[in-house]
Amino acid sequence: MKINLGIRAHDVEKRPIEALVEEIASKGLTSVQIALGKSLDYINTDLGSLSPGLAHYVGQTFNKNDIQIAVLGCYINMIHPDQTERRKSLDRFKEHIRFARDFGCSIVGTETGNVNAEIVYTEENFKEEPFLEVVESVRELVEEAEKFGVIVGVEAGVNHPIYSPKVMKRLLDSVTSNNLQVILDPVNLLTIDTYENQEEIIKEAFDLFGDKIVILHAKDFIVEDNTLKPTAVGRGLLNYDVVLKLIKQKKPLINILMEETKEPYIDESIAFLTEKYEQA
Repeated sequence: MKINLGIRAHDVEKRPIEALVEEIASKGLTSVQIALGKSLDYINTDLGSLSPGLAHYVGQTFNKNDIQIAVLGCYINMIHPDQTERRKSLDRFKEHIRFARDFGCSIVGTETGNVNAEIVYTEENFKEEPFLEVVESVRELVEEAEKFGVIVGVEAGVNHPIYSPKVMKRLLDSVTSNNLQVILDPVNLLTIDTYENQEEIIKEAFDLFGDKIVILHAKDFIVEDNTLKPTAVGRGLLNYDVVLKLIKQKKPLINILMEETKEPYIDESIAFLTEKYEQA
């Protein structure tokens, strides 16, 4: 069974949508995660601008090249300390939910934000109050998603209140809806103190919520200046033998979307993942 491989659209050099889609298709990729404000910044996609017509145009442009829009990326700070900004962000996400079907997409994706306006690492995120605020925001988004038959895809990360497999499981237990599912990015779960235990952390994620994983983000990391720095897939330290073996067994044909992989490394990373998947 072949790998079902795609890319984050804004990791491909910016160009008009028709040319962007042709470039992605020319590499044999089958899907994208698209963040409208990043890939289509020459079109107004601000809050209040979306419509079935715009969504259909974007969706059809990808569809005629046999590329699935696997995720509408709408990365928001769902617990923004400024309540006005928080409301704007939640409303923007809900607008994406309403028009997702017109894009031909069933998943709108985000991470869970930060106690600060900027997304930075702080252990303040790991306290009880931010977690409860995330639950409140996620519940609101999921209620909207249930009306439209859309999935809210939530991604954990150490810079956010949902920062570990156990906390992700707690969120899933707190918002009991099949319209809430998981975007798994293994690198986001690692720190300089834990990356050597990555196999255990990755397996824990699959054990706790493997049935809820709907997307795999594929990126890589190196250690530099005592921190983890993102790098092109296959050029770092993530154990893809473990990741892809679990994916192949438990989630056949799941969308695997490359992140932080740009030219001139895209073809090399595609070859790396294809070979690793075949061997898994």
